This record gives sequence, C-alpha cells and structure tokens, in this order.
Amino acid sequence: MEVDFLLVGQGIAGTLLSYRLINAGKKVHVIDQAEKNNCSRAAAGIYNPVTGRKMVKTWNADLLFPEIEPFYRQLEQELKSKFLYKRPIYRPFGSIEELNEWMGHSGEESFKVYIEAIKTIPAFKEVNDPHGGLLLGQSGYLDINTMLDRYTFWLKERGILTNEEFDEVELKFSEKGFVYKNINAQSLIYANGMGAVKSKFFHWLPLRPNKGEILVIKQGFTPQEIINRGIFRITLPDRTIKVGSTYSVDNLGPGPTEKAKEEMLEKLEKLVNLPVEEILEHKAGIRPTTIDRRPILGKHPENRNVYIFNGLGAKGVSLAPYFSKIMLNLLIFGNEPHKEVNISRFFKYI
Repeated sequence: MEVDFLLVGQGIAGTLLSYRLINAGKKVHVIDQAEKNNCSRAAAGIYNPVTGRKMVKTWNADLLFPEIEPFYRQLEQELKSKFLYKRPIYRPFGSIEELNEWMGHSGEESFKVYIEAIKTIPAFKEVNDPHGGLLLGQSGYLDINTMLDRYTFWLKERGILTNEEFDEVELKFSEKGFVYKNINAQSLIYANGMGAVKSKFFHWLPLRPNKGEILVIKQGFTPQEIINRGIFRITLPDRTIKVGSTYSVDNLGPGPTEKAKEEMLEKLEKLVNLPVEEILEHKAGIRPTTIDRRPILGKHPENRNVYIFNGLGAKGVSLAPYFSKIMLNLLIFGNEPHKEVNISRFFKYI
C-alpha cells in the first residue's frame, strides 16, 4: 500500500488532521487503537470563548472560534451524524464587582461578539447566582465519542484504518520515506498524545500528562445552557448531566479516583441547589499538555518527513479545527507554523 502520510493516532488531533488531508486529495493511512483514546473520549468537549478564574478571552479566540462550528458542521455532513451542540454558557458572577466589570466589557468591541447577555439578577432559581451572571455565545460542546466512532467507521469503510497499537520497532526507513509492515509512506505524523514521548523521534519533548475526570449524573435541573463556574455542567440530549472536569498532574493512574469524584460533587453542590439523584458514569483520561500551554506543530529537526501534531490539552475541541488547517499548510505547502506553536521552540531539549 502506497500512501502520502502514515498518521499515528485517531483522537481529536488525528481525526481532524487526517480528514483535512484526505479532503485535500492526499492518500492517508491511520493507525490507532481506539481503546487507547481515553484522553479524547473522557474530555468534556466544551468550546468556550471566555475561560479561567479571571474570565479572560481564550488565547487566540478571534482566530480559533470562526473555524469551530463550520468545520464540525462539515464533518457532521460527511459522517451523516450529529455531534456538535451549540449552547450558550452561563457563568454566575462571584460578586457585584465582577458584574460591574462585565458591564464595562460589554461595550468593548473585542468582547461584544461573544456576549449574548449580562444578567443583573438571578437567572435560575436552582443556581447559586445572587449577582446574576454572564451569558456567552459562540459556545457549546462536542460529543467527542460519537464523532470518533463515526469517523472510525468512515475510515474503515475506505480501508484506510489499521486498528492496532503502533509498534515503532516495525518502522523502517526507505528511499521514499518509510515502510511500516505492508505500508509504504512518504511521511509520518505523530498525533497520538502522550504516546509521542515513547517515540525515538520525540522522546525529548516536554509533554506533561494532566489527568482529567468527569461524571455523568441525574439531577432535577436540565437547562439548555451550560452552567460553568468552578465546574461545568452540561445537559445532554438524554437529559442526563455531564459534570467536570478535574486537573491533576500528581495522580496519573489510569482509572477514575474517589478524590476527584468528591471534588466535583463538592463544587457542583456550591453551584446548583439540588441534590444529585444518581451517578451514572465516572471517566478519566490523560491529556497531553505543554509547559507553555500551547500546541506543538511541526517537523522533526533531523529526520526528513517526520511530523508532530500534539499538545492540544484540555482545549482540543477549540484548538483542533484552526491548528489542523495550519498543520495542513505545513504538510502540503511547507508553510511553517508561527513560533508560538512551532516545535522549534523545544529544540533546546534535544
């Protein structure tokens, strides 16, 4: 089998990049073991233009957010499936001062496009929001599991997915690029999260594992809005509630933990004035994050035609549409990504 690109990993990064390459007319083969994708599969899937404790605009929001909905809608049409849910995010104010600050922001051009409304009185009797809250637009969530499952099926239908763990021992150099078992590839792309640091090519990258956990619960409050302060709360189509997430760099075991569950339930109790009726699921995944919280795009400094698209971290749903396009431009046209995300910023670690 002759291909232009052998791509390792079919999480969010590998899915979006391989789809862009195939759409551009390139021959691609993907190697992935779906059960290893617990990072993408345990992710919340939220895209949110204003984040963090200080409620600042997401890094590069004005570049990222115009790409999000058009790209996922196109992919929905291709896969004949629904997985993007446009939802406003309601963020309760923590104080009168915060309310006043956002009244000021509402007049700023840089924020206007993302603000749907500022509530100066409580918006929900079930929510602890005595000072009202900020209602954000251009936001929502992605049902990542459905997207990945449908795309896996789409790849299999075309005979361009090998469902196995990538074994680098089987990789050989050739005059044209690489040979992996029965696949001859001109270029190799690592889009396999923390798996990349096990590679002989990228073991030196300062990727940091960050464990995230989520819950799916039943609770008698099912608004269309995503409620988000200290913890997010999403009403799913079946009226169950997804809650999360946690961030841990210490406890990196593979499964969910009681400590994280208690932390999420405690934060939820402060946010919503209703008891949890039932805990249906508790999931965990290890995110690939970087020391500067920016993705890693680029080519290996020495090995011709070896590339990486990685480090999307907790904001993969927001980052992947835009940066998969930047990565495509590198792979096809040789356009180097800008220095904030270029792998060259880590060459000092070699």
